Amino acid sequence: MTGLAVFGLLVGAGVLGGLLRHGAALLGAKSRFPTAVLIVNAAGSLVAGAILGAASTLPAGIPLILLTGFCGALTTFSTFSVDTVRLILARRGGAALWNIISSLALGLGCAALGAGVALAII
Repeated sequence: MTGLAVFGLLVGAGVLGGLLRHGAALLGAKSRFPTAVLIVNAAGSLVAGAILGAASTLPAGIPLILLTGFCGALTTFSTFSVDTVRLILARRGGAALWNIISSLALGLGCAALGAGVALAII
């Protein structure tokens, strides 16, 4: 695969991930809790885990393209961080703590689940 083809796939994967994330953000815009960010980060972790689990069977470069392009654009650590700080500034410390705990638990759990399912299928 040429460098230009890899670049094109990376950009295309990033556009798709970004569009999905934007759609989720629009759906959760009025929520008092950052549920949309939690969902896209969990979904992205699931997909990333599956890519990791299947990496040995994929053509060279494809896991990196999918992880950095699609998953990188879909998931967002910075928005998670800002949402958590906003909850703290709004004096909603319990919700901020729940956001941190649930994001970490779901992210790690979904990544492990995705990897496990991919490995079981392969």
